[in-house]
Amino acid sequence: MRTAMITGFAAITVVSMAVAGCKNPAKGKAEAKTSEAQPVKEGPLAGATETAILNPTNTKLEWKGSKVTGSHIGTFGKFSGSIEGQGADATKARITVDIDVGSITSDQDKLTGHLKSAQFFDVANHPKAKFVSTAITAGGDKGASHTITGNLTLRGVTKSISFPATIKITDSDVHAKAEFWIDRNQWGVSFKGMKNDLIRKEVVLKLDVKVARAKK
Repeated sequence: MRTAMITGFAAITVVSMAVAGCKNPAKGKAEAKTSEAQPVKEGPLAGATETAILNPTNTKLEWKGSKVTGSHIGTFGKFSGSIEGQGADATKARITVDIDVGSITSDQDKLTGHLKSAQFFDVANHPKAKFVSTAITAGGDKGASHTITGNLTLRGVTKSISFPATIKITDSDVHAKAEFWIDRNQWGVSFKGMKNDLIRKEVVLKLDVKVARAKK
């Protein structure tokens, strides 16, 4: 009887730990609306009067994913980009970011290596990811000041995504923040994980930019 009680208690404890660790980090976050990729004009943005350069010293690109038993966080360490604009009107700006997918990090070395494999981002065949905005409009979900729409290319697949952001342009700098989630399956990142520890489809992306304005 005592052994059975101990075994039962242990089982309840394991289940309780699993439940406690299974909170979805995407809960309460904005979902990026996804659609077919939109046409993008090549070359400099027409009418742009200034270009701010994005890099890891003034921009943070972070992610968070989860499975049944817990979650993981990480960043992208190598990327470059720009914000082309016309004064303080964010709706006339264009954001471009090129990401070295192989620079992905996580909170576990083993996981970092797995993320680079063909089961996830397949860095050997798809070393680059890219985002190019196609429209920035005033107003957004959850009190955001703007909504950013653009093409996200990942693992060789390009989709248009639309997500809320808070953008503030002062005389000296541009500050933009966004936090939203995407369905990784739409870009072919479809590894499900273990049967008893499935990986959720939602991946939270977090962007934080504070860059000096650079007038032409």
